[in-house]
Amino acid sequence: MPEWIQIVLRTLVAIVILFIMTKLLGKRQISELSLFEYITGISIGNIAAYISLDLDNLWFLGLVSLIVWVSVSVGIELWTLKSKKLRDVIDGKGTVLIRDGRLFRDKMKKERLTLDELLNQLRKKDVYRVADVEFAVMEASGEINVLLKKELQPITPDMLGWRMAEEKAPYTLVMDGHILEEELKDSGHDAEWFNHELNQHKLNLEDIYLSQLDSKGGLTFMTIDGRSFPKQHSSNAGDKIQGLTKQLEEELKRLVYLSRNESDRKMYQSAIHHLNQGVEAMRLKGTEN
Repeated sequence: MPEWIQIVLRTLVAIVILFIMTKLLGKRQISELSLFEYITGISIGNIAAYISLDLDNLWFLGLVSLIVWVSVSVGIELWTLKSKKLRDVIDGKGTVLIRDGRLFRDKMKKERLTLDELLNQLRKKDVYRVADVEFAVMEASGEINVLLKKELQPITPDMLGWRMAEEKAPYTLVMDGHILEEELKDSGHDAEWFNHELNQHKLNLEDIYLSQLDSKGGLTFMTIDGRSFPKQHSSNAGDKIQGLTKQLEEELKRLVYLSRNESDRKMYQSAIHHLNQGVEAMRLKGTEN
């Protein structure tokens, strides 16, 4: 057999084996690597190259080496699931760089992290002042996670005591012109309903690149030629303002109920009055326009 054919066949075999081995190692092997996983990845790649290109009669020993590497790696991963001490050795531990707004220079020195590198990592988190950071930790993967001081954190509905409607992931009903039967069934609909919706928009199934159904029952179609149905209209600013002011009014009413003294109660009631006046003025102005 010519040598080039041998190389082609061995390369194909190496690709298949490498794919199987990587699947056995799991998703962590292709995401955030520990030091041991990094070494394992490099070694397995080198062995696969040896299997593909080495023309001597002992090339099959590379398969034995691959099996040993993967077996040891999988065994260590299973062991780390049961032992915290081993996890700390194999995967490493996070290092606290900032706590209560205080920067630990000795921890940065230990991780061989310069101020320039720290500031660069903070900017990636949209943080531009170290003084704004309450807590920052360098994970074993090298990524730095940051917690801002309480007064600088974005306001959330939970902070305001608002109860938001539950949001569910949309159902993807069609991909590349093919109906995803399982998703369609999970959404509570059938093919007859979907075909009816297609006819409503005068569309053919083979023209649909992507179709999704959201939690509110809104069905969207995106065609292969770049069109979108139904047409997306710009959101009504008035409706958004009305919704936000309604939430604010409910929160102010809640604060009136929870007020411990008459002064606070009157202040909140005054705020509700002025809020309603502003909404009414906006409504009248919109009517005039």
